[in-house]
Amino acid sequence: MAQLEVEIVAADHHVWAGAAKMVKARTSDGEIGILPGHSPLLAILAAGELAIDPVSGSRIEVNVDGGFFSVDGDRVVIVADNANLSDGASATAGTR
Repeated sequence: MAQLEVEIVAADHHVWAGAAKMVKARTSDGEIGILPGHSPLLAILAAGELAIDPVSGSRIEVNVDGGFFSVDGDRVVIVADNANLSDGASATAGTR
């Protein structure tokens, strides 16, 4: 099964990294959902909630205050001005 390699970092700390089936975020152009095999993309991240469906475990939600969102070759990198995991989520899941 194809999967995404996801990494989320804030300006001053690492937020989350792991394997995921899908990433959903709000960009300056609207909401976007990323699945494995998505074409390369660079977008401005809008403030709001980011959702990650990890390969194993329950959905992870991250609150972000803007930044950018990059997709290239099943690798998703999110660099946020500020980002915080919702309660109960761990900083690292799956493989990096």
